[in-house]
Amino acid sequence: MNNHIELARKAIESTYKGICTIWEYASVEDEDTGETITSPKPVPVHENIPCKVSKKTISSVSSSEVANTIKYEPVLFISPDIEIKAGSKLVVTQNGVTREYKRSGEPFPYVTHQEIVLQRIDTA
Repeated sequence: MNNHIELARKAIESTYKGICTIWEYASVEDEDTGETITSPKPVPVHENIPCKVSKKTISSVSSSEVANTIKYEPVLFISPDIEIKAGSKLVVTQNGVTREYKRSGEPFPYVTHQEIVLQRIDTA
């Protein structure tokens, strides 16, 4: 890899203040019966991976709903070496806060990092 690309990648990775666990959905074996469970269950495939979650857009609080709702689009920044499949669940701890996300978009890869738009599990 070119030196300037390595330096750019190190600079981006120096902003990673979070860690994530990536879960993929797969058919698993029931521990009690030994039978394959046909309904896919989340299985961790990568753990404690350095990352950063940032917001892509944020809108004002909606007052038309019963409860005020803050709407934003979180984006995950992570190493381009980590494969994250469509539909994966991610658990990210950053700045002392842990949040769960379902992935709503395909990774957008760069030489230095990849960006993935996320959706919080507890939001519509």
